[in-house]
Amino acid sequence: MSKVPIKKILLEDGSERYPLSSRIFNRLQDVPVQMIGPEKLAQGSEKGHKLRMGKDILHLLAFQGEFLKPCPGTKEYICCGYQILNIATNCPLDCSYCILQSYFNHPNLRVFVNLEEQLKQALKITDAHPEEIFRIGTGEFTDSLALDHLVGWSELLLPEFTRRKNIMLELKTKTNNIKKLLDLDIRKRIVVSWTLNSPFITVNEEHRAASLEKRLKAARRCQEEGFVLGFHFDPLVFHSNWQESYLKTVDLLDKYIDPKGIIWISMGSMRFMPKLKEIIKNRHPRTNVLKGEFIRGLDGKMRYFKPLRIQLYTHLRKILEEWYPDLGLYLCMEADDVWQKSMGWSPLDSSGLKGYLDQRVKKKIG
Repeated sequence: MSKVPIKKILLEDGSERYPLSSRIFNRLQDVPVQMIGPEKLAQGSEKGHKLRMGKDILHLLAFQGEFLKPCPGTKEYICCGYQILNIATNCPLDCSYCILQSYFNHPNLRVFVNLEEQLKQALKITDAHPEEIFRIGTGEFTDSLALDHLVGWSELLLPEFTRRKNIMLELKTKTNNIKKLLDLDIRKRIVVSWTLNSPFITVNEEHRAASLEKRLKAARRCQEEGFVLGFHFDPLVFHSNWQESYLKTVDLLDKYIDPKGIIWISMGSMRFMPKLKEIIKNRHPRTNVLKGEFIRGLDGKMRYFKPLRIQLYTHLRKILEEWYPDLGLYLCMEADDVWQKSMGWSPLDSSGLKGYLDQRVKKKIG
């Protein structure tokens, strides 16, 4: 990953009082800071450059919503019961298929500087239910590590999570930005995960992300340092010679990673809200991810026809299980019949999938 240079910091009124803002300023002393109020913010949102998305602008603000909330799944498909910790929105990487291109109204790299203040309040939810396992991640609305060298999320979050026995924190990334993570002497109850794809999709669609080899070398380093690993093949995309291409990725996994240290591997296929199609075409006119036969799914998203999704999952499941039979494989946002036909079993519903993954936490983390 080549780190994107930050050209400007936008600071919302009142956000300067948070210690996290001061630490970010110290790391970016030569970057100009612009104070903005609600009117300027609204004006800037309307005029935000849709094609550039402000990936070189760091926007510091206090988030007024809930910091910890369930992953926005749908009742029409089996969901895993994941919890999202809202640390930021938008991402310095530029994957052509990224849903964040249409998910948020505001551009720029928006970092919530009141996280430190609100974290203990958010974790009162988990502390109130010590009998329940909470799988919590920060990689839903941003990359968990891409800005870690500037924001210092690792040093802020890991101490709070490692001492609680009923939670685990998953840091999901497409980078090799692991220095701050390794500098901390904290490993327990932390899962470091990488999103993977075929070499073709990685090179042509995952712009600014680290190469597959760099990701897996970083994963191996984390594994050697005592971290539990996870991997996510999402979105799987049809393209020329896709079977052989995904096999090459599994071969790289075999080269770098000890499979016994993997807690889970998820699989999901290309899906998107209809309005994202035009954004992808405008921002990435040479993309391959919109090729193929799509239909509107039960959740309103465009998806591959069901037989095609089953073909993707079955192929990847078989080559992964040939590599190692106990990887904690699961599908992301799929129906019971797709599970049965591609995986050979089904958790039946969201509660069943949550139970399956909670057991993986008990087995791999304790």
